[in-house]
Amino acid sequence: MEVISENINETSVLHNLSNRIKRIYSSQQDFFASGHTRSYAFRKAQLLKLKQAVKAYEGRIAEAMYKDFRKSEFEVYGTEIGPVYTELRHVLGSLRGWMRPTKVNTPLPFFPSSSWIHREALGSVLIISPWNYPFNLMMRPLITAIAGGNTVILKPSEISAHTSSVMADMIREYFDEAYITLIEGDGEWVGKEMIMNYHFDHIFFTGSVAVGKKIMQMASTHLSPVTLELGGKSPCIIDKEANLDFAAKKVAWSKFVNAGQTCVAPDYLLVHADVKEVFIKKLKNAITGMYGNDPKQSPDFARMINDKRFRIVSSYLADKNQIIFGGDTDAGDRYIGPTLLEGVDPDDDVMREEIFGPVLPVISYRDNREVFDCISRNPYPLALYVYTNNRTTARFFTENIRFGGGCINNGLIHLGNPDLPFGGVGTSGIGESQGRHGYETFTREKSMMHTPTWMDAPLWYPPYKDNIKWLRKIFR
Repeated sequence: MEVISENINETSVLHNLSNRIKRIYSSQQDFFASGHTRSYAFRKAQLLKLKQAVKAYEGRIAEAMYKDFRKSEFEVYGTEIGPVYTELRHVLGSLRGWMRPTKVNTPLPFFPSSSWIHREALGSVLIISPWNYPFNLMMRPLITAIAGGNTVILKPSEISAHTSSVMADMIREYFDEAYITLIEGDGEWVGKEMIMNYHFDHIFFTGSVAVGKKIMQMASTHLSPVTLELGGKSPCIIDKEANLDFAAKKVAWSKFVNAGQTCVAPDYLLVHADVKEVFIKKLKNAITGMYGNDPKQSPDFARMINDKRFRIVSSYLADKNQIIFGGDTDAGDRYIGPTLLEGVDPDDDVMREEIFGPVLPVISYRDNREVFDCISRNPYPLALYVYTNNRTTARFFTENIRFGGGCINNGLIHLGNPDLPFGGVGTSGIGESQGRHGYETFTREKSMMHTPTWMDAPLWYPPYKDNIKWLRKIFR
């Protein structure tokens, strides 16, 4: 009887959620059709309202992320809240210019017409965000969707449950659900319910490659266009001409922030053999300098999001002979310490799967061909990092390896610049986000040609007679 009761209750919950989705979708269609979202004044007001909401909820966001990840307040502000403010400031300062029609050239045969490109809102959009940076990766696409003049349904990951709940409260308090709303629930069920049953004018998904494929397949049912921000094994190259002290600190920070649960974290190191031993020593010292001799006690080192991720990442440590630093774990605390591996095999899981945790394999190389061979085993990384003081070397790697974006002598920070597009290539993603690139993702170009009536060339009208000779002259 208890099992039957639970099944009935679950069916009732799903039925109610399905009805809510139907109601919200319908109300957002009506709201967009009303034209309220089209004006610059409206969009600016909503962006300012979002900024006000973020400011009011800063404390609750930090508390929620501590519960989800054990993140420090500094890390929450630096990687989650701060970038949202940066995006808001950038978009608010640029939006009026982005919305202006752009004049383009018009071919001579169509004189005296003039040609313009207008950007218009798409309509109803769906944004699905991941658990690893749940606030940042939800709010920044939302900012450009608002700037584009759309209505928005937000679907956060249920895995980062505390942060999801706080975002739901914030959106509910500051926005009408007919304009912007957030729907919680099991991602597999909710996502399928929305994408399979309703046409969205755009679906923006950030998450794994496997789920991205499912999203794209479901979206094809209604020909909904998609942006997919996925992942991939992002290599980090340490050239023999790198500033090793500088590189060690940057690698330690960019790899172990959020306990390595970053889609563009360095996934493995390719270190030139001439400097490998020296660099490893400096990297160990950098890690210890940041997190102490016992990172578990550090207030600045995060935890795995859940038991499943703990089990997956800790499985990479099965061969103790590969561990050259760290390797300590605590299942009860979901803790995995900063770990360096050496002697990994290309066919090991740690080299075939995106790690998404504080485990960093170190591989040595002698020539550039070895670098290409290693990277080509997992094509199209989302990011690439090269540490070198040789401009020719930096240019060689960045121009000859296909990747989404990256840095020379730094890590992760390219995501913080809203003037740079963020996106993958091939299996690491489709489409772009951030700043103007995000605005263009959530709008479309509408082509318009305007013809004044003071002149009307008779060339185009029958009877054509000898007009063909003039037509040839004009087009040639």
